[in-house]
Amino acid sequence: MLYQSQWGDARLRMKNVLCISGHDPTGGAGIQADIEACAAQGVHALTVISALTVQDTHNVRRVSPVAPMLMAQQIEALLEDCRVDAIKIGLLGDAQQIPYLLQAIAQAKVPVVLDPILRAGGGANLTALELQAAMEETLFPQVTLLTPNAAEARRFAPRAPTLDGCGAALLSRGCANVLITGGDESTSSVINTWYAPHAAPKHYEHARIPGSFHGAGCTLASAIAARLACGDAMSAALETAQAYAQQSLARAKAIGHGRKIPGRWL
Repeated sequence: MLYQSQWGDARLRMKNVLCISGHDPTGGAGIQADIEACAAQGVHALTVISALTVQDTHNVRRVSPVAPMLMAQQIEALLEDCRVDAIKIGLLGDAQQIPYLLQAIAQAKVPVVLDPILRAGGGANLTALELQAAMEETLFPQVTLLTPNAAEARRFAPRAPTLDGCGAALLSRGCANVLITGGDESTSSVINTWYAPHAAPKHYEHARIPGSFHGAGCTLASAIAARLACGDAMSAALETAQAYAQQSLARAKAIGHGRKIPGRWL
């Protein structure tokens, strides 16, 4: 490709993750979480904002989608100029954005991590049914790893009797791997579970850190994408990113009167 003939080896050693997500003015979640989590892994974040939001550390009040064509032009410019080693997708603003994401995925041919944000931690619904359906039908089959929390997994697979059933249902829709996170469950410890085709579910148990957090899922998904960009196998990427996310929550800080935001800097 063009950048390979123009760049020297030193520049090629910098790994880039194309992060497509919403803007959170608090900096707890969304694109700022992506930037910080990638930087903590020694990876550069190329950023495209999919939606502007009105929110604080309590809840989201408004989501305004970025025009699909504007987003598409930003992605096109980045792919023409920069090496992309992985793609991380977070909050989307509109179903009309998805065809352009599919084009980018087909062009980049790199691992894709999708954090399918359906509602805010404060309870606000962020994804319309049309957008959810479009994600399931067209985006899921292109995803290397899907990272729903338990509530989102149940919403995507409402007929599944258990979370293991949800994992199996999501794999059947074309996702190469699924990591269902348990931070939103009422269990004494946090159980995250990795589902892959033709393999038994792998459970990861973490101590539950007291408090409520804003941006934990974004932090984890972005760190996984960064590790995949560095060439880690999926198992290694999941191990490293989960350990990092736990450290970030242990360093969480209060910047407002609501939930704490992760301390993503090591």
